[in-house]
Amino acid sequence: MRLSVIFLFCTLLCINGCQTDNNSKNGISSITLAQDKGSTAAIIRNPITATGPIDTTNLPKMTFAETSFDFGTIKEGEVVEHDYHFTNTGDIPLIISSTRSTCGCTVPEHPEEPIAPGDGGIIKVRFNSKGKSKQINKPITVIANTFPKNNTLRITGYVSPAE
Repeated sequence: MRLSVIFLFCTLLCINGCQTDNNSKNGISSITLAQDKGSTAAIIRNPITATGPIDTTNLPKMTFAETSFDFGTIKEGEVVEHDYHFTNTGDIPLIISSTRSTCGCTVPEHPEEPIAPGDGGIIKVRFNSKGKSKQINKPITVIANTFPKNNTLRITGYVSPAE
């Protein structure tokens, strides 16, 4: 008796979980409903669905003026800063969730607010050469609601040893 009640309960859960949303349209019903409410969730898109092709057209796009900066030759201990200017050339607001570097000597800063289509922003990168020497090639990863989600910037140069 007890086993049949558990089986019946599990069956009902499975059936209820498999029902589809009648308001669903191409697997993005939550986005459509959120847009109607003016919610921030309306601008966060997941371009990959289990039922359809990857949507790479209706997304924000980061277009950078440059993706690499060579600071030339500096002496060990100097700090170099550079601004990477970008524009959102996509159709919906751009949200940068994080910027990362491979070590603590390179520190990126990004805008926290959404960037509207057609607007731009700046990612500021600060490289501290203390304890570094020789050729430098540091990638900076920008993670945003773009496709693909990772955009890579690079800072290069040469650090001459301190005397």
